[in-house]
Amino acid sequence: MIEVKIGLAQYDPIIGAFKHNMAQIVRLAGKARDEGCELVIFPELAVCGYPPRDLLERKDFIQDNLQAMDRLMSEVKGIAVLCGCVSLNTKRAGKPIYNTAILFEEGKVLAKVHKRLLPSYDIFDETRYFEPGTGSVPVSFKGLSLGITICEDIWNDDDILPEHNYPVNPVAELAEKGTDIFITINSSPFDIEKAAFRYHILSHLAVKYRRPFFYINAVGGQDCLIFDGSSMAVDRTGKIMAQAKDFTEDLVTVDTDALRGERHIVSASKEEAVIKALELGLKDYTTRCGFSKVVLGLSGGIDSSVTAAVAAQALGPENVLGVIMPSPYTSEASIEDAEALARNLEIRTSTISISDIFDAYLKTLEPVFSGKDRNITEENIQARIRGNLLMAISNKFGHLVLSTGNKSELAVGYCTLYGDLSGGFALISDLPKIMVYKVAEYLNSEGEIIPKRVLTKAPSAELRPGQKDQDDLPPYDILDVILEKYLEQDTSPDRIIAEGFNPETVYKIVQMVDRSEYKRHQVPMGPRVTTRAFGYGRRYPVCHGYGRI
Repeated sequence: MIEVKIGLAQYDPIIGAFKHNMAQIVRLAGKARDEGCELVIFPELAVCGYPPRDLLERKDFIQDNLQAMDRLMSEVKGIAVLCGCVSLNTKRAGKPIYNTAILFEEGKVLAKVHKRLLPSYDIFDETRYFEPGTGSVPVSFKGLSLGITICEDIWNDDDILPEHNYPVNPVAELAEKGTDIFITINSSPFDIEKAAFRYHILSHLAVKYRRPFFYINAVGGQDCLIFDGSSMAVDRTGKIMAQAKDFTEDLVTVDTDALRGERHIVSASKEEAVIKALELGLKDYTTRCGFSKVVLGLSGGIDSSVTAAVAAQALGPENVLGVIMPSPYTSEASIEDAEALARNLEIRTSTISISDIFDAYLKTLEPVFSGKDRNITEENIQARIRGNLLMAISNKFGHLVLSTGNKSELAVGYCTLYGDLSGGFALISDLPKIMVYKVAEYLNSEGEIIPKRVLTKAPSAELRPGQKDQDDLPPYDILDVILEKYLEQDTSPDRIIAEGFNPETVYKIVQMVDRSEYKRHQVPMGPRVTTRAFGYGRRYPVCHGYGRI
């Protein structure tokens, strides 16, 4: 094969920050050129960032994107660039824009390739904006025949993904037309199963078509989505010949003749990857929303402990404030654990007792509540007092409030509106409770950060005497399995029961999930790490009768 040195340049774009994005692309293109590359590849929609969503409906946004692409072509010298951007559909029919890959060199466009397969499932909604490309033709570059595809274009192999069933297969078409090397540019969001599945697809395609595959992915956090990078190149036997780091900007090079490249280290476990994803998501979210510091409530429990630990690693301990807010039911052990965590993390703390405030609430409400026994109402008042205090601190000092609820709690509504759901970013909202414990154990793997007692004591909101989560919920090892089947695998309750789960438990959990939809519509956004997150990934109506009536 003809020798061409190619650079895979994964970077962290900011949506609509065209000057910033162009500067980063020019910088990385220059670095690739200095390392001897003749071609450098950037991710899908690298010019404007992904996903722009309804910014794509603004004509000024599209025009700024086109002008940025023109500037990029005029500034990059001495190396060819393959870059994702938005381009215009000049035909009278169809959507006004394409999702496009442009290959250019020395200011001249060598080729344009439009994305053909536009996903509209899970987090994706590309058919809302883009016109699909038609036809796939290899592009000639320095004697090589390049098969250029964009993200979803390679996710249509009948052997692996028979359920997608797009009517066309760009990879098969390009292979039939004599492609030497496949290049796919992507903005593919992270989930805990994605790395293994992504490699499975690439290696399968490489072996099936006997061609090398070059895969470039974006990196960074955008709202709920995390892009993990992990760009790679696999040879025709499916073996990885080049690998970029995960969750950070990186550049790796590959020689097309020797089929050999650089291999950088990636996460060795799901827990490590999840922590990196949360850190990246939090760092990008706070920075891009104009925050530099965060505040959260420290209860001495596992959820707030993991949230604080990740925040301290992502932003620096000096930028994290933990507020300890004991109530009449808070144990001394919980206060001790919260204080020990703060010392281990070296974060700032403030202690505000809510007992007097709680008493004032009860006294104020006494005429209204006269003759009524105490119940969950009084428990929720405590949670709402804490939420209000955190929001007051946020307003006064400009800190972003991190809510600390996990996915298991959000799923079944074991949370309080305007209480523990208050905040600007729900850092662990897509982590089931069992995963929270696994992440905590990983954080402690090189020395105790989270006090040992936090990992061993029974979870409790401590909103009434002797309260334990398991008083109201099934054990988390059962709850999380049923939730995964119902939420992520779309398994019906009857089928879950047929697999051996207690019918009463299953129906109770499903009922709690369905009745809590209205709460989840008011939850702060948080980073997606599972295969189906609330919000972006699971869009159910609040009011419906399916399975209820």
